[in-house]
Amino acid sequence: MLRRQFLSSLSSLLTISLLAPKTAFAEQPTTNASAPIAPGDWVALRKLFPLTHDYIQLATFLLASHPKPVSDAIAHHRQRFDENPADYWHAHFMTIDKEIAEAAAAYMGGQAANIALTDSTTMGLGMVYNGLKLAAGDEIVQTTHDHYSTDLSLAHKAQRCGAVVKRVSLYDNPANAHVDEIVARLSKALSKKTKVVAVTWVHSSTGVKLPIKAMAAAIRKVNPEILFCVDGVHGFGIEDQDVSQLGCDFFIAGTHKWIFGPRGTGVVWGTDRAWQQIAPVIPSFSASYEVWLGNMTQDQVPFGEHMTPGGFHSFEHRWALPEAFKLHLQLGKARVQSRIHQLNRQTKEGLAAMRHVTLHTPVSSELSSGLVCFDVAGMAPEKVVETLHQRGIIMSNTPYRQSHARFAPSLLNNEQEIERALAEIRALA
Repeated sequence: MLRRQFLSSLSSLLTISLLAPKTAFAEQPTTNASAPIAPGDWVALRKLFPLTHDYIQLATFLLASHPKPVSDAIAHHRQRFDENPADYWHAHFMTIDKEIAEAAAAYMGGQAANIALTDSTTMGLGMVYNGLKLAAGDEIVQTTHDHYSTDLSLAHKAQRCGAVVKRVSLYDNPANAHVDEIVARLSKALSKKTKVVAVTWVHSSTGVKLPIKAMAAAIRKVNPEILFCVDGVHGFGIEDQDVSQLGCDFFIAGTHKWIFGPRGTGVVWGTDRAWQQIAPVIPSFSASYEVWLGNMTQDQVPFGEHMTPGGFHSFEHRWALPEAFKLHLQLGKARVQSRIHQLNRQTKEGLAAMRHVTLHTPVSSELSSGLVCFDVAGMAPEKVVETLHQRGIIMSNTPYRQSHARFAPSLLNNEQEIERALAEIRALA
């Protein structure tokens, strides 16, 4: 009823547009139906992507190619917007974010009301970290292994409020990283002033996957009031994990990588307690406007909706996001995890057997996920990437001060492609 009151209050300005959803768009489906894919059918999955077969694709984690269900949904929304943008937007904008959050919750766990929608991991990090309610002298603990988006978001926040950022190294040799060492180093870095801990689930610099549950338990033991925030983008879409059971307070991830979501989409999940400890950085649209008009009170607005940045976005992309979550659920989360770990284990074992290669990612799946980082003796990482590209294999190198060559075996690869890539690395000796 509150939403209807909001629409009514705008009727003098939007009369024609708001009448349209009851006629032109009332019976229109939001997206085109897609034929379901069988669980674990990796061959059928690959056929859903327009990716060129001219190369072996081992860097699809950077930015997803849109699978057919997603591209069909994008095309559907784009056509509707192009035909009649005002009416199509007014027909959906008050309800569709909730529908997207529900699709996200069905895949990632937790409640839809606790999920905010963003355009990327970086936007989510900036929104959470700059919204933290901190005072001068409060301490933020982060690691030396985080992406610069985390580094700069925390630095900006500290500069504005006078908080102190402490950085801790969780391991020296990533290939030999150990759960006990990681937890011990983090615990040692915490103090009575620590208010926030910021970490990255899977390090894009080394491929190390942090033991988030064990770290969460250690943090709670020191001080249960500390906010534990996780950049989860390189585990999201791989690990069979309910984020509400992971142990963190905030989970932040883009959905245009391993999830195969539309480019320019992302999510932030937070607990009730965590959301109460940050302030909005960018006003939301529907919820904040209703509060501003006096039709709602702040406590009536779901956390996720309240924290979702407003403004006009690439709507055809955001509104198509549920199709990516549905595709992963059709494949089966457990099967997805098993398949990606299988291909990564094959890659790591093959690299570890080469004398001219230094593997930096742990072989065990306990501390690794979908990224494999390594060096080839006598070759700069950029040269390794360039050489393999010339031989029909697309990979990447880590964009850090200490760079490494990097493979990312995914659901779009098979065992034969991995063996060919390993053969080309072997030939570099």
